[in-house]
Order: sequence, then C-alpha cells, then structure tokens
Amino acid sequence: MKLYQAITIRIKNLCKERNIKPNKLANMAGMPPGSLKSIFYGKSKNTGTRTILDLCRALEITLFDFYDDELFKTTDFED
Repeated sequence: MKLYQAITIRIKNLCKERNIKPNKLANMAGMPPGSLKSIFYGKSKNTGTRTILDLCRALEITLFDFYDDELFKTTDFED
C-alpha cells in the first residue's frame, strides 16, 4: 500500500465513524470540497501535514489520534 492510500482510507474511516460526508468535512476544515476529492481519488498523492492538521482540527482530534491506527504501524509503504 502507498502512504497516500493509507491516509485516504483513514480519512474515509473517520468520516464514516462520525457520520460526516466528505464535502461537510472539507467545509468544516476550511478547504474546497474538490481538494478532499483529489485526495480521495488519488489525484493528490502527497497530502501535506497542514491539510491533515486542518482535517484533524475539524474532526476535533490530534495528529497523534489520526496516525494512531493500524494502517500506519509499518514503514513498508510502497514508493
């Protein structure tokens, strides 16, 4: 799995857990919905730390909470 894919899965899972549509999350994070769609559809393969932080703030979680998931308990991400 590639890192950007793990990040996408994590964001989708957090949306599902909180029953939040991606467009609503984008608006809550102060970003255009198209930016989040780019992440979801693999067009954005290098999601910035700032973007993840904005999403975390919108979800009221820390960066630690975001990355504290089985998806990130490896360093064997594909290039």
